[in-house]
Amino acid sequence: METVDVLIIAPDVPAYAHPGDAGADLVSAEALRLEPGERALVRTGVRIALPDGYVAFVVPRSGLATKHGITIVNSPGTVDAGYRGELKVTLLNTDAREPYEIGIGDRIAQLIVMPVSRANFIPVEQLPDSARGDGGFGSTGYHGGAA
Repeated sequence: METVDVLIIAPDVPAYAHPGDAGADLVSAEALRLEPGERALVRTGVRIALPDGYVAFVVPRSGLATKHGITIVNSPGTVDAGYRGELKVTLLNTDAREPYEIGIGDRIAQLIVMPVSRANFIPVEQLPDSARGDGGFGSTGYHGGAA
């Protein structure tokens, strides 16, 4: 597994829960209550300097989503290498009935750091054929429902 040095200013440095984890936990720097259907921009207190050629993605925590319906509105949130501001997370409570309390230090998201390629966009008149072609949403069929 490749590692990269990321400069950071943070009251709580993101940490990986287990060896081999892709995402490091981001925690809340503030306490708040998310009512059903409510969203809020939540501070983490984290500021980073990614090296050129890297990007960070802020993604939801599966346990929060499954147990409490808490997700991230703009997931994944993209952190470019040139950004130096505080990482904030736009959380949404999708539960229709229950509010959710967030405390200072609660794990609210994960941060994934990855190398990124820059595209050289080449205008053309026609794209080459592929097996998929222009098949998009639902093009592979839907196999759900009752048996």
